[in-house]
Amino acid sequence: MSGANYSLTTFSPSGSLLQIDYALEAVGAGRTSLGIKVKEGVVIATEKMTPSALVDQKSRFKIANLSSNCGVVYSGMGPDYRVLLRKGRKIAQTYYMTYKDEIPVSQIVREMASVMQEFTQSGGVRPFGVSLLICGIDDEGPQLYQVDPSGSYFAWKASAIGKHSISAKTFLEKRYFAHKDMGLEDAVHTAILTLKENFEGAITNENIEIGVISTKTKTFELKTKEEIADLLKEVE
Repeated sequence: MSGANYSLTTFSPSGSLLQIDYALEAVGAGRTSLGIKVKEGVVIATEKMTPSALVDQKSRFKIANLSSNCGVVYSGMGPDYRVLLRKGRKIAQTYYMTYKDEIPVSQIVREMASVMQEFTQSGGVRPFGVSLLICGIDDEGPQLYQVDPSGSYFAWKASAIGKHSISAKTFLEKRYFAHKDMGLEDAVHTAILTLKENFEGAITNENIEIGVISTKTKTFELKTKEEIADLLKEVE
């Protein structure tokens, strides 16, 4: 016996659900992702490593739209992320079809967290092996949330998930409070510098992704490879 506990619905003597702990281990083994919220908007960024040079980069993505005003990035298991992304988009579209307006960020976060929580107390399933960073802009202004496999979620000024999340958060904390009036452009530069801190190999426009939403457009947009290449030159 390996000593691992495979029961999902049974608490350990310490009061934790070990399957959730194992899911967090899967998140911790994933590539680093981060988000930074400022007055002008929110930026999310992530490492994107491919298993082989022969893989078509167009078939792999880590940052995506949930709706026109919301974006999401993950660390952990890609297939689990695809399931949550599809569910999140369906939630956003249902809201839009009902109210003819974009879904508030806090509401889509709450709905997706509820889906993840359901998978921690149901038979025949397992927790999702991903953590999410969800960003967007609504009537409350720029928003950044982190959602974990347990279904817990918190609003953040800046956060990181994945393999080097601890060192990334330390770096973000120093930069964030050293530049209290950080603009969106500075936030993008800070995101790149944070990824570079623990990046394995050379950082290029092929192995990172960046998504931005500003208070001017209120539309979540992915940076193109050309734009990322220019940004990398700016931070050198």
